[in-house]
Amino acid sequence: MTETGRDRLRELLDAVLDEEHRSLDEMARGAFSSPYHFTRQLSAGAGEPPVAMRRRVMLERAAWQLRHGATVTDAAFAAGYESVEGFARAFARAHGHAPSHRVGGGHWLPAPNGIHFHPPTSLWVHTGERTMAQPLDLMIHHDLDDTRDLIVLAKQLDDDAYRAELRAGSRVHSWEGEEASVAAVLTSQVDTKEVWVAAIVGEDFPGGRSDDVGSLLRRHDDVAARWLEMVRDIERREAWDDRIVDALCDPPESFVLGSIVAHVLTYSAHRRLGVRAMLREHGVEADEGDPINWLRRRSDTA
Repeated sequence: MTETGRDRLRELLDAVLDEEHRSLDEMARGAFSSPYHFTRQLSAGAGEPPVAMRRRVMLERAAWQLRHGATVTDAAFAAGYESVEGFARAFARAHGHAPSHRVGGGHWLPAPNGIHFHPPTSLWVHTGERTMAQPLDLMIHHDLDDTRDLIVLAKQLDDDAYRAELRAGSRVHSWEGEEASVAAVLTSQVDTKEVWVAAIVGEDFPGGRSDDVGSLLRRHDDVAARWLEMVRDIERREAWDDRIVDALCDPPESFVLGSIVAHVLTYSAHRRLGVRAMLREHGVEADEGDPINWLRRRSDTA
C-alpha cells in the first residue's frame, strides 16, 4: 500500500487498461512513472509485462463483445488494432479460432496472474488460475509465429525459386519424402500440424491441399489456431499422458499426446532453421529465429 492508502498495483492496472493508453509510454505517464519502472513494477506485481497484459485483456473483452453482437470491425478498433486483418490474426492465435467464428464457453485466456476482463468494464482476479507452463507456452507460440514469418518471407521468391531443389536427398524422416526446396519444407511444416490435429480430434486426414505461398499461409493460419486450441485443451484436462490409437497406420499404432507435441516442436525447429538457410541462398534476408529476440519483439508491440 502507498502512504495515501491506495493500492499501487491497482493504480498500475488502471493505467494499463485505460481506454486512452494505447502505448507503453502512455500507460507509464498515466501511472506517473517512467516506462522502465512501470514495466518493472507491474511485471513484479502481476507476473506479466504491461503491453502483453493489455493485449490479452483487450482480446478477452473483444471475445465477450463478439458474443454479444459486436461486429468484428468494431471489436478490432475497440481493442486498439489499426486493421481488422491484424486483429483477426491476433485473435485467432490467442483464442484458437477466427473472430467471425462464434463458439461457446468463456472469454478468458490463459494468464499467469488470474487477472481477466470482467464485463462490462471490470477486472476479475481468479486466484485458482492454472495455465500452460510458461516455457511450453512460449515454445508453442514461437513455433507458430516463426513459421508464419518464414512463409511470408517466401513470398519474395518467384515460383521457380520457391520450388528449386537446393538440398537433394534431404529428408527429415525416413518415412517422408525429400524436403529439398523452400516449398517442400514449408509445406511439410504445415502438413505436420494438419495431420496431427486431424488424428487427435478424430477427423479425416486433409487431402488435395495447394502448396503455393498464398494458400500455404491461409492453411497455416487455420491450423495454427486449431493446434493452439488443442494443446491448451490437453493442458486443461491434464491429458499429456493420454494416448490415441491411429488406425490408419499399418499396423495401428498408439501415440502419447505429450510425445506428439514434443515431436512436432522438435522437427519444426529443425525445418525452420533449414528453410532459413535456403532463403538466404536465394538472397532473402532472414533472422536467426532466436526465441529470445522473438519474445523481446512480442513484449514491445501491442
